Amino acid sequence: MARIAGADIPDDKKVAVSLTYIYGIGPTSSKHILQATSIDPNTRVRDLTESEVAQLRETIEAQYMIEGDLRREIAMNIKRLMDIGSYRGLRHRRGLPIHGQRSRTNARTRKGPRRTIGRKTK
Repeated sequence: MARIAGADIPDDKKVAVSLTYIYGIGPTSSKHILQATSIDPNTRVRDLTESEVAQLRETIEAQYMIEGDLRREIAMNIKRLMDIGSYRGLRHRRGLPIHGQRSRTNARTRKGPRRTIGRKTK
């Protein structure tokens, strides 16, 4: 397994797909990186030379915020929203949907499993 930017990328997949295993790099970013380094997207990771892997590493580190730095940045942005008391920050704090979805029904991904309230017997 090749190790780029602190993440292991699979050897048996094509480079274009394999780069998406790095947090912060999707299919489009992967294509841009491969164009910048002039590496064929259809080659397998195990077939890359050391110089090509080093070239990929340098390009990614120079142009993209990835892995731990990106996670930290996102966490800081959410914390900032919560600290200033914005509407989005309150929704984060309460564990409710952020972007205006209905929450009377559905929203189970964000709210978690249902908690049934006890029913009184007659």
